[in-house]
Amino acid sequence: MYASIGGFRRPSTPRTSRLTVRLAVLASTVALSAAGLAVAATPSSAAVCNGYVGLTFDDGPTGSTSALLSVLRANGVRATMFNVGQNVQSNQSAARAQVDAGMWVANHSWNHAHMTSMSQSQMQSDLSQTNSAIQSATGVRPQLFRPPYGETNSTIQSVASSLGLRQVIWDVDSQDWNGASVSQIVSNAGRLQAGQVILMHDGIQNTRDAIPQIMANLTSRNLCPGMISPSTGRAVAPDGTSPPTTPPPTGTPTTPPPSGGCTATATTPNVWGDRYNTSVTVQGAGNWTVVVALTPPQRVSTTWNGSPSWDSTGYVMTMRSNGSGNTFGFTTMMNGNSSARPQIRSCTTG
Repeated sequence: MYASIGGFRRPSTPRTSRLTVRLAVLASTVALSAAGLAVAATPSSAAVCNGYVGLTFDDGPTGSTSALLSVLRANGVRATMFNVGQNVQSNQSAARAQVDAGMWVANHSWNHAHMTSMSQSQMQSDLSQTNSAIQSATGVRPQLFRPPYGETNSTIQSVASSLGLRQVIWDVDSQDWNGASVSQIVSNAGRLQAGQVILMHDGIQNTRDAIPQIMANLTSRNLCPGMISPSTGRAVAPDGTSPPTTPPPTGTPTTPPPSGGCTATATTPNVWGDRYNTSVTVQGAGNWTVVVALTPPQRVSTTWNGSPSWDSTGYVMTMRSNGSGNTFGFTTMMNGNSSARPQIRSCTTG
């Protein structure tokens, strides 16, 4: 018997020797598999984020929004969805699913018309109607606007600004709308740099298929998906901050209102794998009201030493004093987002 290796022949190994070799190979394979499992079990959240990029998807919601959200969540991605108003109106559950999945929702006009040909009043009506549809479906009022086709002028920007919308175009075009292949979309996304924004679209199979490779490339460069700042239009951390160069402070004080009022300072004394505790100390008032905002999809599971109420989104909590002192607390479930922490919006007396 002979075994062929690379075109050459050598005598085959005797049966007993072959058995020994097979057992050794099996043992090595088991050891390597175990090592591989250990590596696979390392949390992706351990990756260092030296910068953030904005992954955006236009023209939703569509019949494929659920599939897109599944891929995004499976790859740990939070993205900005520039939604078309009439699509939201006809598919409110899909729009709500975007927010429930931790995505940010934004305004992409009512029906994707060429807005530069509109009058100012038509622009105002278009964007207002879209804002209302999105807020009605999701409970979230958009802060960002992307003009269809990227076509804009000073009038559009002025109208958007009057409605509290920051115009956002893009730095990188994935070309998915132009029939780009998966590899082309991945290659285009590879040009993203910290702070930049990429244009992609809801409803395109190649785009969904490209997401795992896009994320692998970003991770290799220590870049992470982030939110788009309503102030600058650039990508920042999901909690709205720039990448930290030093450990973040544990306190988040508010600025007292001009008339005096109170100050609330938040700390996170306990952090576990799936949840953390926040302790808030109020100074300057014995009868106080503190408004705290969460970052989706995080949710508060327990509160103490205060009387909480919630807005329609479930992500903004108003805590009122209940006679238990000037310190209250709550437990927040991370729900896959381990980096964000609650933001104190205001502290008022009474």
